[in-house]
Amino acid sequence: MSRSAPAALLSTCALLALSLPAAAMDGEEIIEKVCSNCHSQRDDGTYPRIDDGRRTPEAWDMTVVRMMRNHDVRLSDEERAAVVRLLSETRGLSVAETEGWRYILEKEPVAIDEAPSEQLAQMCGRCHSYARVALQRRTRQDWDDLLNFHLGQFPTLEYQALARDRDWWGIATGEVLDFLSETYGYGERVAASEADLSGDWTIAGRVPGKGDYDGKMQIAREGDGYDLQMQVIYADGDTADFEGRGLLLGAGEWRATLTDGSTEIRQVLALGADGGLSGRWFETDHDVIGGRIVAAKEDAAPRILAAIPSRLRIGETTEITLTGVGLSGAPVLPAGLSGEVVSESPTEIVMKITADASAPEGPAEIGLGGLTAGVTVFDRLDRIAVVPDLTIARIGGNGGPLPKVPAQFEAMGYLDGPDGAAETEDDIEVGYFPASWSTENFDAVAAAMEDAKFAGSIDATGRFTPGDAGPNPARPMMTNNAGNLWVVATVEDGGETLEGRAHLFATVQRFVDTPIR
Repeated sequence: MSRSAPAALLSTCALLALSLPAAAMDGEEIIEKVCSNCHSQRDDGTYPRIDDGRRTPEAWDMTVVRMMRNHDVRLSDEERAAVVRLLSETRGLSVAETEGWRYILEKEPVAIDEAPSEQLAQMCGRCHSYARVALQRRTRQDWDDLLNFHLGQFPTLEYQALARDRDWWGIATGEVLDFLSETYGYGERVAASEADLSGDWTIAGRVPGKGDYDGKMQIAREGDGYDLQMQVIYADGDTADFEGRGLLLGAGEWRATLTDGSTEIRQVLALGADGGLSGRWFETDHDVIGGRIVAAKEDAAPRILAAIPSRLRIGETTEITLTGVGLSGAPVLPAGLSGEVVSESPTEIVMKITADASAPEGPAEIGLGGLTAGVTVFDRLDRIAVVPDLTIARIGGNGGPLPKVPAQFEAMGYLDGPDGAAETEDDIEVGYFPASWSTENFDAVAAAMEDAKFAGSIDATGRFTPGDAGPNPARPMMTNNAGNLWVVATVEDGGETLEGRAHLFATVQRFVDTPIR
């Protein structure tokens, strides 16, 4: 196969969310007839390396693609999907084993990927996320083999910055190997989930820059996967309708690809112990743009998914919608709150609630049939913060092959909390507020380069669109449009003007973008 083919395969990870046509070989046949040519079966029936590790679906896909790229393993798209599905179901991770690291699977925009120690950040996290390390389980021998593979595949590794100033190989095969094998040892195989996700679901979540939403999802088993529809109803009244295909992989990994006719999205969700789904959906071409989602079957145990909106201003009446499943009973309001039910159904309770002058500021709970929904009562905001406080965007486009990667910001309002001091542990989140947005040069160097002029622009929703890729004749030395910026949000609240800031690097393109970064 050509050298460019694997890159194309990496961009088609959506194979996992498509129905699988009849393949020339199924997953078991591929392992027995293809993989075993190099991974000779042991006497106990296991295969070296293949049976010495457990991974997420994305990690197994990366492994298979590497075999195709580096070792000329010839698989059709259907065969690749079939063997990845088998490996995910028989040699996968439990959902619990992925907790704390799912952001890398869900393409959550993060600028900081924290390793357990500075040593591991420098040894592992300089080339890829530490989350990629933590989303694996291997035998000690297989971790050792992986370290050897790294040095064989990247022979200059020992001589790169932050590596050449130490005994890199000694540390890697000593302290690092000990930590990896103890912390992420092979453990026990996890059984594939036998759950049937067919049914009607209620969903809720938030899309940064757009707002809160609720809606419905219909999932129907079809062939070896599921057909699904998703209807999204935003708090501002806008709607979106998507349809597509999904798969439940391994012990509870849901992957789906859907479209509304113009925009394709992916869902990366986890099946919880309560039978619900949670995770993130995002645009295929711009994974920064998307939202969190929680979902519950409508015949599941009663559950409140969200209160929209989740804040009440003292002296005002607010219409709040409780979204969930199995909702019933009369709402129970805390002291200082009064109201009435406007409409009700098993999946939605709409109320008008007034917070009077006696209502205490801070968190409060609305009771409903033994369930509770959290809201925040406030009079005036004490401060706002821009979320995220540090992130990146990437220049692109301009006739080149890689699109621009935007950044999305929101303004979160806070109360100072019981201690009356800002930015301490007892601060109380009130919610996201509309803001006016601008950018400024971050420092003197940025000012000299006029970064705020060239690096990009930010719109009324807080979405920053970076500049064009390529050299810019209008800049010193014809440099590109990268820049170092402050993102500034201004919120008018209660007659006061509040300002928050975040740090943004508008940086260069990501030329290699693997399923797990």
